[in-house]
Amino acid sequence: MFQEKKENVLNVYCTAGYPELNSTLKIIKALEENGADLIELGMPYSDPLADGPVIQASSSKALSNGMTIHILFEQLEGFRNNSPSGVGGIPVILMGYMNPVLQYGFENFCKDAAAVGIDGLILPDLPQYEFETEYGSIIKKYGLDFIFLVTPETSEERIKKLDELSTGFLYAVSSSATTGGDTNFNSVEKYLKRLKSYQLKNPILVGFGIKDKQTFDAACKYANGAIIGSAFIKALESSNDIESKTKQFLNQIIK
Repeated sequence: MFQEKKENVLNVYCTAGYPELNSTLKIIKALEENGADLIELGMPYSDPLADGPVIQASSSKALSNGMTIHILFEQLEGFRNNSPSGVGGIPVILMGYMNPVLQYGFENFCKDAAAVGIDGLILPDLPQYEFETEYGSIIKKYGLDFIFLVTPETSEERIKKLDELSTGFLYAVSSSATTGGDTNFNSVEKYLKRLKSYQLKNPILVGFGIKDKQTFDAACKYANGAIIGSAFIKALESSNDIESKTKQFLNQIIK
């Protein structure tokens, strides 16, 4: 995907099992049909450290709906065959936390994720050392990409190391806050210019605080694209019609 599209890449985050237990495939289809380039599927967890109140609330709702990793993999089975584009569809990555993944069994998780057609993983609480010594080889064994997060406070040396370890893209957190907050894009611009000056090997997608066309365009000025999460979750929360709400939401970002 990144070979074909170098800029204005739109990655949309949604929580699996939200707003209803069986919403996930409808949302994937609607996002793909209406211009998303990449889908980040959140695996709900009771203590999502990096997430703000909107995504936390969607996680709680998904858990109370009964969503688990087992159920998610059952739902995703064969989803590539029903892609609107007819060629297997756009990349889908799983975002979540280590605790439920370890309970599932790390290798089983990677194996089952790859088997249903998942392309990559974001696990913000998987430390670099454990990735290098224990888990990275398992992720690679099943052909999954792994995406590390960097922040404005991350040192140049560490950014370059995480870029070296990441495959797929590098997730540039716009501020050292949680998702969904307001972001000062003047300071973000300096940070993204700095990242660009390092000439990293991976494309860079910016996340946290991207919520509309203005913030999406600002993020894309110095990065390959941006990630929208909380704003999309909010749009779904008041809607019974996932397809029309998704279309309406994406139209205002990319048209």
